[in-house]
Amino acid sequence: MSIDYTKRSTDSSADSSSGSSAGSPSGTPGVSLNKVTLTKSSPSVSLSKQGGGGRLHVNLNWNAQGAAGAGGRGGLLKRVLSAGQGGIDLDLASLYELADGRKGVVQALGNAFGSFETPPYVQLDADDRTGASTGGENLFVNLAHVSEIRRLLIFAFIYSGVPNFDQAGAVVTLTPARGAPIEVRLDERAGSARMCAIALLTNQGGNDLIVNREVRYVGGHQELDRAFGWGLNWTPGRK
Repeated sequence: MSIDYTKRSTDSSADSSSGSSAGSPSGTPGVSLNKVTLTKSSPSVSLSKQGGGGRLHVNLNWNAQGAAGAGGRGGLLKRVLSAGQGGIDLDLASLYELADGRKGVVQALGNAFGSFETPPYVQLDADDRTGASTGGENLFVNLAHVSEIRRLLIFAFIYSGVPNFDQAGAVVTLTPARGAPIEVRLDERAGSARMCAIALLTNQGGNDLIVNREVRYVGGHQELDRAFGWGLNWTPGRK
């Protein structure tokens, strides 16, 4: 079973009034040399206060805990899930809105892999469809152009296979070139949802992004778009 929707190319600068309506930072943790885990009680952190700069590495991986008979991360767990549930393809992606109003999506679906050096300054690594990679899925944000980025929404979706976010124990880690890694665990009850809004990165000062934990499960791209006011046009598609 494939995901419902993919992006139709759009560079519309209109409807920028939606802004960043989801979640103002509260209880922002201070600078730490250790990993920072965003939780419900401490949901936000500033990349600049963490010392972040250069390249932001966003990794989606799987924790063996909670998946029967699985061990390790990434590829091994994905192979176990594939064998037991008829195959699964879990993808990392990002919605983006630039300062000039351009909006879009970076994802393997539709081969919209983005670009690191040019707009949108977000690039997805090669799509892992087989589960053979132990490194999970990876996305990179060029923080040298952070002033040109208004907001990014990091999300993951199950492209094919039985929905099992509850069993996978997925973890997303955002690691700046300098500073502590920022961890978001997908630990809310997912039910049968095939998509999860993981973290919203909002520019609140020109050269800083505030990372806010979301962990909100939705049914598909259109529902995700409505929840965060992106205003894109979506059409059925596949990879």
